[in-house]
Amino acid sequence: MSECGGRGGGSSSSDDAEDEGGGGGGPAGSGSLSPVPAGASSAGRLRRGLRGASLMARRRPELLCGAVALGCVMLLALKFTCSRAKDVTVPAKPPVSFFSSRSAVVDLFQGQLDYAEHVRRDSEVALFFFYAPWCGQSIAARAEVEQAASQLSDQVLFVAINCWWNQGKCRKQKHFFYFPVIYLYHRSFGPIEYKGPMSAVYIEKFVRRVMKPLLYIPSQSELLDFLSDYEPGVLGYFEFSGSPQPPGYLTFFTSALHSLKKDYLGTVRFGVITNKHLAKLVSLVHSGSVYLHRHFNTSLVFPREVINYTAENIHKWALENRETLLRWLWPHGGKSLLLNNELKKGPALFLFIPFNPLAKSHPLIDEITEVALEYNNCHGDQVVKRLLQHLRRVDAPVFKSLAPEPPAQLPDVPLIAASPCCNTVVLPQWHSISRTHNVCELCVNQTAVGLRPSVVSMPQCSFLEMAAALDSFYLKEQAFYHVASDSMECSNFLSSYSPFSYYTACCRTMNRGGMGFIDSEAPSIAFSSLEKECELSTPASVPHIEEDRPFFPEVGTDSTDFTGLSCRTNKTLNLYLLDSNLFWLYAERLGASSTTRVKEFAAIVDVKEESHYILDPKQALMKLTLESFIQNFSVLYSPLKRHLIGSDSAQFPAQHLITEVTTDTFWDIVLQKQDVLLLYYAQWCGFCPSLNHVFIQLARLLPPDTFTVARIDVSQNDLPWEFMVDRLPTVLFFPCNRKDLSVKYPEDLPITLPNLLRFVLHHSDPASVSRNLANPPTKACLQSEAVLQQGHISHLEREIQKLRAEINTLQRAQVQVEARLSSARRDEHRLLRQQKTLEQQHRLLQLHSEQLQTLYEQKTRELEQVAQKLQELADASENLLTENAWLKVLVATMEQKLEGKAGAEHLMPPEEEALSNHPEPSGAPRLPGSAPPPANVSSSLVSERSNENRTD
Repeated sequence: MSECGGRGGGSSSSDDAEDEGGGGGGPAGSGSLSPVPAGASSAGRLRRGLRGASLMARRRPELLCGAVALGCVMLLALKFTCSRAKDVTVPAKPPVSFFSSRSAVVDLFQGQLDYAEHVRRDSEVALFFFYAPWCGQSIAARAEVEQAASQLSDQVLFVAINCWWNQGKCRKQKHFFYFPVIYLYHRSFGPIEYKGPMSAVYIEKFVRRVMKPLLYIPSQSELLDFLSDYEPGVLGYFEFSGSPQPPGYLTFFTSALHSLKKDYLGTVRFGVITNKHLAKLVSLVHSGSVYLHRHFNTSLVFPREVINYTAENIHKWALENRETLLRWLWPHGGKSLLLNNELKKGPALFLFIPFNPLAKSHPLIDEITEVALEYNNCHGDQVVKRLLQHLRRVDAPVFKSLAPEPPAQLPDVPLIAASPCCNTVVLPQWHSISRTHNVCELCVNQTAVGLRPSVVSMPQCSFLEMAAALDSFYLKEQAFYHVASDSMECSNFLSSYSPFSYYTACCRTMNRGGMGFIDSEAPSIAFSSLEKECELSTPASVPHIEEDRPFFPEVGTDSTDFTGLSCRTNKTLNLYLLDSNLFWLYAERLGASSTTRVKEFAAIVDVKEESHYILDPKQALMKLTLESFIQNFSVLYSPLKRHLIGSDSAQFPAQHLITEVTTDTFWDIVLQKQDVLLLYYAQWCGFCPSLNHVFIQLARLLPPDTFTVARIDVSQNDLPWEFMVDRLPTVLFFPCNRKDLSVKYPEDLPITLPNLLRFVLHHSDPASVSRNLANPPTKACLQSEAVLQQGHISHLEREIQKLRAEINTLQRAQVQVEARLSSARRDEHRLLRQQKTLEQQHRLLQLHSEQLQTLYEQKTRELEQVAQKLQELADASENLLTENAWLKVLVATMEQKLEGKAGAEHLMPPEEEALSNHPEPSGAPRLPGSAPPPANVSSSLVSERSNENRTD
C-alpha cells in the first residue's frame, strides 16, 4: 500500500512541479507590475496554442483528420456558391386595382391589352386610358376620367390599362414615353390620341366630337351659326333620298375623324347639308361636294378633278387652306415655348375668359368673334356683314347666296380718304396737381390756295404724311402748353418734309374732371411759400411721361372707324383665347389680380417694343371696351400706358435713411419737390451692395426735409423708358423743381462720399442751372435759394464735425480691439500648445491602459490555471483520506487478530507449539483462529502505525 501511495504521491508531486515550472516560466516577472509588450504576449499565446494543438494532434490524430476534411468541404461549398451566385432582386408586388370597383371604367390593372382589344370590337366608341400607378399625372387624371365616364358610360366604353406592369402585354407591346395616354377608337378607326387638358369637361367634349364628328345642318339659321363661328368650317353636301349612304359620305365622315386625329383641339369643324336649297347658298350643287368657308378670303370648293377624293386629302386640304380668326392656346405647365413662338409673329392680344366646352352658347366668345370679324373686315364684305348681323341677333333680309362674290372694283379714291386725316393729341401737364389737359386736333392739308383753319379736310392722305405731321407737331408743341381757354384756338404751320403741305392744329383746354376718359384726383400737397414763388417764376417743363390712365374713346364712337382697322395700321394684332380656369397663372404674370372674382382679362403683348398693355380691370370685358382697347393701341402715338410690373411697396418700411422706391411710388418720391438722388441696383449686381454704406453716410449728412436718398431695384420694378438705365449701378440726381433736368453721375468718377457730395451740391445749385434756361428765375427766388443753400452748408459742416468725432472714437476703439485681438491670439497659441501636450499624455495613458489590460488578462488566465490545480489536489486529498480510513480499519482488525493469537499461545499444548515452530508457506491463508505472526511482524505493524500517525 505504501508503494501505491508512493506512486500517487510521486505523480502528484511531479504534476505540481510541472505546473509550477510552467507557471514559473513567466513567474519570474509575475510578481512585478512592469508592463509586458502586447506583441510579445500575443506571440507567446500563439506559440502555446500551436504547441497545444500539436500535442492534441499527436494524442488524437483522428481530430486532426476530421478538421482537415471539414475545412476542405467548406472551401468546396464556398466556391460552388460563388460560382452560381446572381443578383438578388425583390420581386415586384402584384398590381392592384387603380379604379374603384363601383367605377364605370373597366380597370385592367394587369395590363391585359388583348382583352381590351377584344371588348373594343363590340363597342362603337371606346376610350383607352393608359396609366402608370406611380405617375402623379395619372393619379390626378383618374378622377377626371371617372367623371367623364359617369356621363358617357352608356354610349362609350371606358377602359383603363396598367401599362407599367412588367408582366402585362401592354408593357411589352406599347412603349410610351409619358403617362397618362388617352386613345379613342371609332369602330375600326383609330387610335385618336387626346392631348388636351386633363379635365373632365374637355375630355367629355372631345369624346362627343369623336362620337359625332359631323354636325347636321337642317336650316338657314343653323347654317349661319356654323359659318359665323370663329373656328373654320368644312361643309359637305350629300343627298340621302336615293340611297341610305350616298357616294362619298363615308369618305367625308372619315376625313372628320382624320382631322381630330391630327388636330386634337378640333379647330376645324365638319358639317353636313342634305337640303339642296341650303347647299345652293354656299355654291354646292352636286352631291358629294365639299366647301371650306373662309371669312375674308375667297371660300373654296374641294377640287375633285385635281385631287383624289380621299379622307386624308380632304383633311389635308382643309388644314392647309383654313383661315384662323381666333386661336385657342393650351400651354403646358408654368413655362411654355408655345407663347414664345406665337409672340414672335407680332403683337398679340391675349383674352383670358372662363370657358365651359360643354355649354351650348358662349355670349362672350360671340362678342369677341364679332370684334375679330370687324377688325379684319378690310373690304367691307357683305357676307361678313350678314354674319355680324346674325351674331348681333339683328333681323336682316335673307341673302340669295352666302357664297363670296368677286371683289368689286375699288373706287379711284382710297378708303382712307372717306374720313379726314386727323389725329387727336393729348398734352399732359407737368404737375400732377394740374386739373387741365390741352387737347389738340391735328390735321394735314395739301391745298395751296390758302389757309382755312375751319376746314379740316384732306383729299389724299397717307400714313407717312400723318407721321410727319405728328413729328412736326411735337417739335412745336411748346407753343400750346399755355393755352388756357375754353374756346378752340387754331394755328397753322408748314411741313418740314413737303413744301406743298401744311398742318392745322386746333387746341383747347379741358378739365380733367369733365373728361370721360380721365379720372384722377389731385393729391393734397402743402408747399412752402418759397416753393410756390419759385414755381410761378419758373417756366413749365414737360418731359415725356406716360399718362396715369389710358385714353378710351367715348361710347358714342362710330364703329366704322374700327371696321378693317387691321389693314390700316402696321401694328396688326393676332387674337388668342385662353381658358382662365386653367391658365390664370399667365394672366397674373401679365398683371391680372389674383383675388378677382371674375376671371376675365385682356392684355396686348408687343415683344418687338418690349412692352405690354392691359385692359383696365375696372372695365368689363365686352365688345365696346375691346374695340376701344385695340383702337388706342393701333394709333401712331398710342395713349395707352405701358403696364409696369413692380414689387409691393408695403413690404418696405418708411422709417429708413434710404428710401426704397417701387413702380407705384416712383412718381410720389422721385418726381416731387425735393432733391432726390436715386441709385439703380439689382439683386444680381455684385458691386451694388458695396455702395450701401456710402449712401447711408450721405443720407445722414443731408437734411431729410429737403433731400431724399433713394434706391430702386430695376430687376423687380419697371419704369417708363425715359427713366431706365443701361448699366448697374447707376446714380441719377433729380433736382428740386427741375425734374426734367436730371443728371447722371459720371461713370468714370469713383462713387465715394466726397464725390457724391460735390456732385449733389453742384447740381442742386439753381444759379448754375438758371443760366441755361430761357427765362431765368426772379431775384427774390435766387436770394431765397442762396439762403437755403447756406443753411445746407452749415448743416453739412456740423455733420462733418460729428463724423470726425465718430472717426476718432472708432480709431480708439480700433486700437482697443487690436490689443484684445493680440491677447486673444497669444491665448490661442498657449491653448494650442496645452492641447498638444494633453493629446500626447492621452496617447501615453491609452497605451499604458492597453498594456495593463493585457497584463490583467494574462494574470487572470494564470489564476484560473492555479485554481484548477488546487481543485485537483483537493480531489487527491479526498482519495487519500478514504484510503487512510480503510487502513485504520485494517490495522484495527489486525491488532484484534494479534491479541487473539497471543491469548491462544498461552493455552496451546506442546505438540501444537512444536508445529508452530515450522513457518507456514508464504501466501498461505490464515484463518481467524490462527496464531499471531512472529515478533518481526509486530515490529512492522508498529512502523506502519507510526507512519499512519505521521500521515494523520
